[in-house]
Amino acid sequence: MIDLRLKRMFFDRPRVQRAVDRSRRQALSRAGAFIRQRARSSIRKRKRSSRPGQPPSSHTGLLRRFILFGYDRQRDSVVVGPVGFRRSTAPGVLEFGGRTSVESRRRGRRRGKRVVRIAARPYMKPALEKEKSNLPVVWRNSVRSSG
Repeated sequence: MIDLRLKRMFFDRPRVQRAVDRSRRQALSRAGAFIRQRARSSIRKRKRSSRPGQPPSSHTGLLRRFILFGYDRQRDSVVVGPVGFRRSTAPGVLEFGGRTSVESRRRGRRRGKRVVRIAARPYMKPALEKEKSNLPVVWRNSVRSSG
C-alpha cells in the first residue's frame, strides 16, 4: 500500500500554488490589456458624432485616454473600462444609451442645460467580444516550472 506521505516528497504544493497564482494574475492582466487596447482603437478621433450602434467618436481624446484596466485581488478578476469621470455619466450613456444633460450654446454663449437622449454607441462590450477568441491563447502554457 502506498502512503500519502510519499506524494508530498514529489509534489511541492505551496510552490505550485504560487506559480499558478502568479500565472493567473499575469494572464488576467494580459487579457485586460488586450481588451483595453481593442476598446481604445475602436474609438476614432474626429469632429463629427458617430452613428448609433457604432463606437463613439472622441472629440478631445479623454475617453480613449481614460480606458484602463486593473487586476482586482479580492475578486481575482480583471476590470476594464473608463475611469476618472467623477461627475460625468458620459461613458455609461455612450455604452448603453440613455439620457444626459448637455449645455446648450448659441453663438458662443451659454443658453442653459437641457436633457437629451443619446442612442447607445457601445465600445467596451464589442471589444470584449472581439477579444474572446484570443483569451485561450493568453492562458496556454501560462504555468511553467521555473527550475
